[in-house]
Amino acid sequence: MCLAIPAKVVDLLPDAMGRVSIEGVEKVVSLALLDDVAVGDYVLLHVGYALSRIDPEEAAKTLALLKEMGTLAEELEA
Repeated sequence: MCLAIPAKVVDLLPDAMGRVSIEGVEKVVSLALLDDVAVGDYVLLHVGYALSRIDPEEAAKTLALLKEMGTLAEELEA
């Protein structure tokens, strides 16, 4: 099983690379698998590759669920 995380494209770089932001954490990733990616798009990110575009509302829902899972894990550990 793999997990793809929603990320917002904040900068386009040479060689089909881009800078994305995940909750304020920025990372340089490959955009080579996608056509016509623009700054402001949300993409699903897996191991340094943007796999597909995702709707901003769906990205927000997914990120909220991931935060909730992290909070639940912290509560279970306590």
